[in-house]
Amino acid sequence: MIRRNLRPHLMATSLVAGVLMSTAAMAQDWPSQPLHVFVGFPAGSSPDTIARLVADPLADALGQPVVVENKPGAGGVIGVQQMLAKGADGYNFGININGPMTTAPRLIKDLGYDPATDIAPIGLIATSPLVLAVSSEFEAATADEFIAAARDEPEAISYGSVGAGSGAHLTAELFSDAADVQLFHIPFQSYAEVTTSILGGEIDSGFMAPSAALPHVQAGTMKMLGITSLEPFAQVPDVPVLAGHAGLPDDFRAELWNALFAPAGTDPAIITRLHTELDTILNTPEVQEKMLAMGWQVQPGTPSDLADRITQDTAMWGGVIDAIDQGN
Repeated sequence: MIRRNLRPHLMATSLVAGVLMSTAAMAQDWPSQPLHVFVGFPAGSSPDTIARLVADPLADALGQPVVVENKPGAGGVIGVQQMLAKGADGYNFGININGPMTTAPRLIKDLGYDPATDIAPIGLIATSPLVLAVSSEFEAATADEFIAAARDEPEAISYGSVGAGSGAHLTAELFSDAADVQLFHIPFQSYAEVTTSILGGEIDSGFMAPSAALPHVQAGTMKMLGITSLEPFAQVPDVPVLAGHAGLPDDFRAELWNALFAPAGTDPAIITRLHTELDTILNTPEVQEKMLAMGWQVQPGTPSDLADRITQDTAMWGGVIDAIDQGN
């Protein structure tokens, strides 16, 4: 008979069991102190407003304060960096737009984090498409006519954005590539300047949030030729989708989004609890109405849905950035 020393195996089993029990106990007792949500934009910005819409009911559900920490800078990247610096202790989270998760790794040298390995997705919160906006005096009345005119005279039609690498810039380049047209890019310092220049006839077009264009459309000074979501957007239901028009693919989509995430290594039980509470909050009519009034469509989803969206958008925008680099 072969005798084995079972003590090391029993000790290892006991150690694993102890770790699991400790993790379960931590998740069961959580939260025992305030949560901190890092937002990479200043107070009053849409990511900040969205974070506060979510924070109040989340605090009620968890029984602990949820403190919004504004850490603006680098297009939201500073907020992510500050969250990661606090560590994965189950009390530090982030609400941010897609840029820091998808385009920042390509556009910012020495970013300091890798979304694929350093971020734990919790859930998508809301999405916002962009509209192709032109002055009411612009000759094209539809996206098809706009594309036809752009094909007739390459680079004769201009568009404005808030600079290279911005959402509006990358969306316009994605649109140009998909439609096989060449538009002339003119960067500005702010979206207000882009809007003023379109209305004044200094530039021809721009991609902007529906909520930014809507007052001017209602005043009769601007037209929205198409929207970048796959489905019509509830805030401007009469604006046709660009997908499928004049050679654009049926799956053409370019959206901004806001999401909740945590540092990688955060207890999975905490991730699950936060996702469950977030999903409940986003399915309330009051939150949906407030989001829509701001120009955002509530978009609940699982952590794996958000992880897939990050992967897909990173690949899509990476292709656009590569094309821009090659063009330069």
